[in-house]
Amino acid sequence: MSIIIMILLLSVLILVHEAGHFLAAKAFKMKVAKFGFGLPIGPTLWEKQVGDVKVLVHAFLLGGYVAFPDDEKDLDLPQDSPDRFLNRPIYQRLIVVSAGVFANVVCAFVFVLLTAFLWGHMPSGKYNVYVNQIVAEKNQSVWQSGLEKGDKIIKVNGSDINSAYGLLAYAQLSKKNDGKVDEAFVEENFNNVKKLNPAYQKDEIIPKDVLIQLPSQKPEKEISLTKNMLKGFQKYEDKQAALNDTQKQLRDKITGKTYIISDGTISLNDVAFALSDSVRPLNITVLRNGKEVKLKPVYPNENGQIGIQLNAQEILIPTKGVKSAVVTSCKYLYDQAYMLLYGLYQIVTGKIPLKDLHGIIAITKVGGDIIDNSGFFSGLLLIAVISLDLAIVNFLPIPALDGGHVLFLILEKLRGKPVDEETVDKIGTAGFLFLILLMVFVIFNDIFALVTKQL
Repeated sequence: MSIIIMILLLSVLILVHEAGHFLAAKAFKMKVAKFGFGLPIGPTLWEKQVGDVKVLVHAFLLGGYVAFPDDEKDLDLPQDSPDRFLNRPIYQRLIVVSAGVFANVVCAFVFVLLTAFLWGHMPSGKYNVYVNQIVAEKNQSVWQSGLEKGDKIIKVNGSDINSAYGLLAYAQLSKKNDGKVDEAFVEENFNNVKKLNPAYQKDEIIPKDVLIQLPSQKPEKEISLTKNMLKGFQKYEDKQAALNDTQKQLRDKITGKTYIISDGTISLNDVAFALSDSVRPLNITVLRNGKEVKLKPVYPNENGQIGIQLNAQEILIPTKGVKSAVVTSCKYLYDQAYMLLYGLYQIVTGKIPLKDLHGIIAITKVGGDIIDNSGFFSGLLLIAVISLDLAIVNFLPIPALDGGHVLFLILEKLRGKPVDEETVDKIGTAGFLFLILLMVFVIFNDIFALVTKQL
């Protein structure tokens, strides 16, 4: 049922977008030839003439369109006819082309405002993170850190913790024996090893059965994550060097030892790399009985776990009264728009791989899960974000999207004449094919994620 609800809500967003174009055109008394729900790919399921507009429903429901008389190949209208869309003033065409995006923004605001009024509060995107229970083995560092059940975790390595994700991200990126090391730390360890074993050079292979003295192994430097990394908007990119197989095997052998016997395949540099791949500390600050308490360092294990169960409680913002509801709704949409634009920037710059792109199938699945687990109002907020995303994506300057049409109108204004119609058609066709290929690719990603249970 929740998936059906999501499909219906997504259909509403498409209709809202196209209705925006349609109503803007009618406001300027423009002639509209067709109003299509779905894309004209494959069979047409239903069509009917309503006044002077032909309404169609296509089998490929992922889209919609408003067609003007100009779009008809066998058009029998004089070139100077006011019924031609291209004969209308640029400002009118610009408003009509942009009206779908505007309608989606308004729709997003209405959904959010409706949620604020009916639910009585709005999510802040922040959580209070409490220690529910310590479940680590007795030899793990969390027991010696001073952490207690019921503590509220407020900082890790100087970063404010506003979600369980932030703490988990720190733990995963600080895990023991991750196979990567800072080169400055390797150099420091090499100097320490060299002092104890001065007879050998950096990359010289040490003969078999020779005893190598080892300095005490130190933890690696703590990492620091930005606010966007803690929210999952940005991936952590390190500039660490990777250990080879020999160095990894050596790392596992020397842990806790003061010397090692050479097997005739290693150098002091290998020893330095092996010593440098240890574990990064988590310097945690908690709130206990109203006071901040700094704990002793906690060290994650090989799986990036510190051995605690968390209880994350979402911080809700009360929305009582019209002013509170409107202000909170605007703030919520602003935050979501920032997230969507930043994510788009990450995709364009290649910082988010194409394999992580998802579309309508994933949205329907995730949206259905949210409705099931978090309730109807959370589903409404998701729809609002999707509507906002639809507006942003549609306004990109890509041919076949609204933003592409806007770009051509701006060029027409600057040049004093429209771009050649044949050129526009060719570019538009190329843009349309690109979008179809992208859609197929995204659907493949969605199906693969479902089959492999990543969603």
